[in-house]
Amino acid sequence: MKTKIQACIIDDEQDGRDYISLLLQNEFPEIQISFLASSVEEAYIYLSRHSPDILFLDVQLKDGTAFDLLSKFREIRSQIIFITAFENFAIQAIKNGAADYLLKPIRKIDFIVAVHKTLENIAKTKAAISSSSGRNKISLPTLQGFKLTDIDDIIRCEADSSYTTFYLIDKTKILVSKTLHEFEEFLTEHNFFRIHHKHLINLAHLKEYIKGKGGQVVMTDNSVLDVSVRKKNDFLTRVEQMD
Repeated sequence: MKTKIQACIIDDEQDGRDYISLLLQNEFPEIQISFLASSVEEAYIYLSRHSPDILFLDVQLKDGTAFDLLSKFREIRSQIIFITAFENFAIQAIKNGAADYLLKPIRKIDFIVAVHKTLENIAKTKAAISSSSGRNKISLPTLQGFKLTDIDDIIRCEADSSYTTFYLIDKTKILVSKTLHEFEEFLTEHNFFRIHHKHLINLAHLKEYIKGKGGQVVMTDNSVLDVSVRKKNDFLTRVEQMD
């Protein structure tokens, strides 16, 4: 049975939550509402434990803003549709990785377009990290389309909020508007290891480990990266298991 897309609605107005819920029920039966919240605190508790596919996130909440909520996380894996009565939040929403941005009062047609766009983003992400024939390539979405990249050519990946930069052996860099987490599971199957919340490395390109509290690694491109204390033991164990 096909797993439903999970959505969370965060809005401090009951009418707002009810309206979005009704629109989803009528227009997008494939989306299941997993949680409703009215405050930063409620949303933070839920999102600390769960990662819904879509967040419908009101900018102004009763105990803070959407940006206060997002600042509590190193990265948010969900697609975010910001909702607000104030147009001046648009730029800040975009910088926080908005899938789309809706103004109150929400028009039904705008809502439908935004959700369709978000579902397309989710589908593209899944396709980008799905296995290809031979499972030796990965499709990296760009502004111009996508780049089909040999996995063996990736030295490391670096997270920057809702973006990820891929560093390749030919010294090129590819910036992708997806979180590092969205690639982590797939690449881990290809000898990658996440040594830090910012760094996912290809162990085939590991050149040196430098001892320390967490330590550091030197990669074949001579980049020096920190290993988090929390990841250190698992990383060293993984290296010992390499052939």
